[in-house]
Amino acid sequence: MDWKREFRPLAYILGAFLVLFFLPIESIRLQGAIVESFALAKWYAREHVILCLVPAFFIAGAITVFVSQNSVMKYLGPAANKILAYGVAATSGTILAVCSCTILPLFAGIYRMGAGLGPAAAFLYSGPAINILAIILTARILGPELGIARAVGAIVFAVVIGLLMHFIFRKEEQEKTASADLSAEEGRPLGQTVLFIGLQVAILIFATWGRPEGATGLWAAIYTVKWSLVSLFTAGLGIVLVRFYSMSWWKVAVAFAPTAALIALAPVASSAGGAIQGVVQSPLFPMLVFAVGVAGLSGALAGGGSESREWLKSTWDLAKLIMPLLFIGVLAAGFFLGRPGSEGIIPSDWVASAVGGNSLGANLFASVAGAFMYFATLTEVPILQGLLGAGMGKGPALALLLAGPALSLPNMLVIRSVMGTRKTVTFVLLVVTMATISGMIFGNIT
Repeated sequence: MDWKREFRPLAYILGAFLVLFFLPIESIRLQGAIVESFALAKWYAREHVILCLVPAFFIAGAITVFVSQNSVMKYLGPAANKILAYGVAATSGTILAVCSCTILPLFAGIYRMGAGLGPAAAFLYSGPAINILAIILTARILGPELGIARAVGAIVFAVVIGLLMHFIFRKEEQEKTASADLSAEEGRPLGQTVLFIGLQVAILIFATWGRPEGATGLWAAIYTVKWSLVSLFTAGLGIVLVRFYSMSWWKVAVAFAPTAALIALAPVASSAGGAIQGVVQSPLFPMLVFAVGVAGLSGALAGGGSESREWLKSTWDLAKLIMPLLFIGVLAAGFFLGRPGSEGIIPSDWVASAVGGNSLGANLFASVAGAFMYFATLTEVPILQGLLGAGMGKGPALALLLAGPALSLPNMLVIRSVMGTRKTVTFVLLVVTMATISGMIFGNIT
């Protein structure tokens, strides 16, 4: 027997045995951490998969199939105009109100299509970090100083991190540019593709539009009509599919008919009383409507032409790549750090005590902790409100705001599968280092 070859499986078996043998299952904290792990995964599945990730997968699949490599290389490639490429990538978060996981399919889509590492990294950071609603909420609840510092810092971070990633891996980027096949002719006009993907982005934005704290104002007004807007954009998407993408009108009609019927019957059912009223008024009802629409669209694509089937295949390939890693990461994040307001295996008191003052250690700890925690969109603000009340310094607060929303353990696992270990480690280190330095500077001037 070749013991050298068999050493690894033996080590795995022995390690698993020792973990199970000494597992302190009677520990209340361990039991709580296990519950938190699955509770966070359940919450993530309910709040982020159907309305966030699924649309993002379809958008990323559409980018892969319908956006030509020539266009991506022209506007976001390594040799693209730097002001245009980094300007678009660094401000994308003002439009995309997404979390660190929802941005991943979009990032994978543009990166695989030939986007330069620098612009792609800037997009990856800015998508969740420069959420305009989160910045406004930060200024209102945590103070205008933190709100302004977060907005400025996030935009600067996106550009600087992108430029540094491009510089560090410039040889690989040069090889990527040289090996790119740009001989293929442009397909349909760029305006059609922009409209097609723009409608999908609009559906993603308004389907995930969160309820604001106040009952008045622009954000609240948009929230009250969010599903009407989603319906409008969905109808527009159907028209575009028929008009520009050669899909049969009856297939599109059949695909979206169940969703349209559910939306039309919802007001009537809401006043019917009984079990039907309970179903319609349930927070899960929008997910049901959305899931029916996704199933209908998938069926229409499966029975469509070669481009439609390729779009569905690309979407599914991305889902297979990303979803398992995301759920593993969410389970791990829940186990170690718990949900917002709850505790995992690591006591929250440890976190609160480690981020007081404005020392290097406090800022570094805040950056690292933020990088590994999972923050859904806007949840970082109430968490920081509690930490500031427990004695957290303003410097570490900014460090966590700049590192936390853009990174998470699930996010890192997926990034590694897309661009490799070295680039992922470099990206994470850049975010953590810059967040730490920014926190120290901010803490010393405020």
